[in-house]
Amino acid sequence: MKLNKYIAPKALWLMLFCMGICRAVHAQQDAQFSQYMFNGLYINPAFAGYKQDVYVNAFYRSQWTGLEGAPQTFSLAADGAVNDAKVGLGLLLTQDRIGAQSSFAGYANYAYRLQIGYDEDSRLSFGIGAGFVQNGLDGSKLHAVQADDNYIPTGNQSVILPDARLGILYTNKRFFAGVSIDNVLSRVANGVKDKSIMTPVPVPHFYLTGGTIFDVNEQTKVRPSFMIKDDFKGPTSLDINLFTLLGERIWIGGTYRTAVTLYNKPKLQNGLQKSNALIGVVEVFATDRLRVGYAFDYSLTPLQNYSYGSHELSIGIYLHSGNREPSYSKCYFN
Repeated sequence: MKLNKYIAPKALWLMLFCMGICRAVHAQQDAQFSQYMFNGLYINPAFAGYKQDVYVNAFYRSQWTGLEGAPQTFSLAADGAVNDAKVGLGLLLTQDRIGAQSSFAGYANYAYRLQIGYDEDSRLSFGIGAGFVQNGLDGSKLHAVQADDNYIPTGNQSVILPDARLGILYTNKRFFAGVSIDNVLSRVANGVKDKSIMTPVPVPHFYLTGGTIFDVNEQTKVRPSFMIKDDFKGPTSLDINLFTLLGERIWIGGTYRTAVTLYNKPKLQNGLQKSNALIGVVEVFATDRLRVGYAFDYSLTPLQNYSYGSHELSIGIYLHSGNREPSYSKCYFN
């Protein structure tokens, strides 16, 4: 069953066209964030406990503001370290809505760190997350092109699927690199559910990240980084990030997001626009324990003529634990 069986709000059709994801309704993209580099747990379970102190962080994102049915996403994460910081534990909750589709996911995350070599700051972490995904489809928001189309649900449909995520992360004081994959089980579990339930199912997503940090002077540090995101079917996304830390208090910078061709995808539509967005981000330590951030996405696609951009707010709170010195802004890669 294809999306062209339905006629959704015009704005939603425009969104789907511009994203190039007019595929089967049972395929769903991961929720997107622009401040993921300030809490890596959202993309890699191996980041659990990286800050060592207990850290609670929330994101709210309004994508393509002004368009009917545009994505609205909320996420809450909490993590910390135990066992002399060798073990990281984390909880991740995400709720996402786009048009008639909805998704709620929850994961418990575990990371184990090994010291590499003689440098105590050089560590290799292995992470795993286990949880569930609840996907929903509201049939009242879909309208048939053809009368009496029996494929359209008459009401709300919902299904809960088990899921897992995996990740590896290397960090030292000046460099980090990580690889992760999520939605590992949900697609497999979907194969045994009731076929009459037409709810969307997340597809596996692969993430590759890396970056470094260097000093400009005593009060200024610069952190370039990148992220490659791929779902093995749609366009491969590349984020190029550049941020500056001023006085250990203010992060300011931006991201250029584009599509790249890493390998051949025969089913991918030809001629899709590569440039996706320019993103500006500011993160401020309002106090030693309170961190507030804002991101604005300016679309480089035709959506710039139909929406007011994407807005994202984040807030994070450090809850110091144990006898260690509080880390706060010293965790430059998360």
